[in-house]
Amino acid sequence: MTLKPLMTAMAVVVGISGMAAIGTTPARAQNAAVEAEILGFHQLCDKGDRKACVRFGMLIGQNQQRHADWRRAHADWFWWEH
Repeated sequence: MTLKPLMTAMAVVVGISGMAAIGTTPARAQNAAVEAEILGFHQLCDKGDRKACVRFGMLIGQNQQRHADWRRAHADWFWWEH
């Protein structure tokens, strides 16, 4: 009798861990794609494209943690804050 609840619990744990592994893979790919997009907008902004500057700011502003990470990683881009 105790074997059935134990097996059910193990199945739930395996299912949840499998979903977590599947769920994080696209997120990493999405983060890489967003980061590439941000870099592209920054390069266009440096060349004088005002729309790219606005989009760059919007993408950075969407996530405060990403903003903090970008400030640390690219301090020269945020020269006015030093």
